[in-house]
Amino acid sequence: MPRVFAIVPAAGQGTRIGDAVPKQYIPVGGKPMMFHSIAALAGVARIERIFVVLSPLDPHWAAHDWSAVADRVETLFAGGAHRPDTVLNALRLLEGRMAKDDWVLVHDAARPCVSTDLVEQFLDELGEDPIGGLLAMPLADTLKSADERQRVAATIPRLNLWRAQTPQMFRHGLLRSGLEQRPDATDESQAVESLHHAPRLVEGENGNIKVTFAEDLYLAEMILRRQGRISP
Repeated sequence: MPRVFAIVPAAGQGTRIGDAVPKQYIPVGGKPMMFHSIAALAGVARIERIFVVLSPLDPHWAAHDWSAVADRVETLFAGGAHRPDTVLNALRLLEGRMAKDDWVLVHDAARPCVSTDLVEQFLDELGEDPIGGLLAMPLADTLKSADERQRVAATIPRLNLWRAQTPQMFRHGLLRSGLEQRPDATDESQAVESLHHAPRLVEGENGNIKVTFAEDLYLAEMILRRQGRISP
């Protein structure tokens, strides 16, 4: 049977958040932000191995205690200039350790509030899907497009619009081909879409936020406390 491997791209600098260390290392509940992402994946027994992909010169990883997840995690110092480069570099490095039909689950280091239960549900729902898919949420907000004067040009119907989240999961061979075809893809789904496939949308949770700005850190801590994953 196909195995499931996880990749956590963590080679970015996260400059928008305005901190002295890369975003994935900013403390959330006393741990580096990406610890919570990794720990949620580590709780899923079906995931064979979690590969955390770091910048080749990353000086921060060794300064933290990863003992709670050490038996599930392997670091690859193979990060690229952009997220697709990082994931593709990892897939190339791991070619001899994965079959073409093995599943590759990619999750953002900056989505610390994903839960083990949500990842389990995601895997259950994708099951034997021939393509793979992603967590996403139906859009609830009204969308506006703007003109060059920053005035409303049009209101965009939100019917059938979704906000993409992670994890996203595809077969190793398919994902690698997609990233080689579309190196500027903003997520793994777009890379696979470039091969004329239609990934499956699996409804996620609003709490599965991506930390982008400083105020998101407080929201992430609040969600993690509510989940009982950090101390009150």
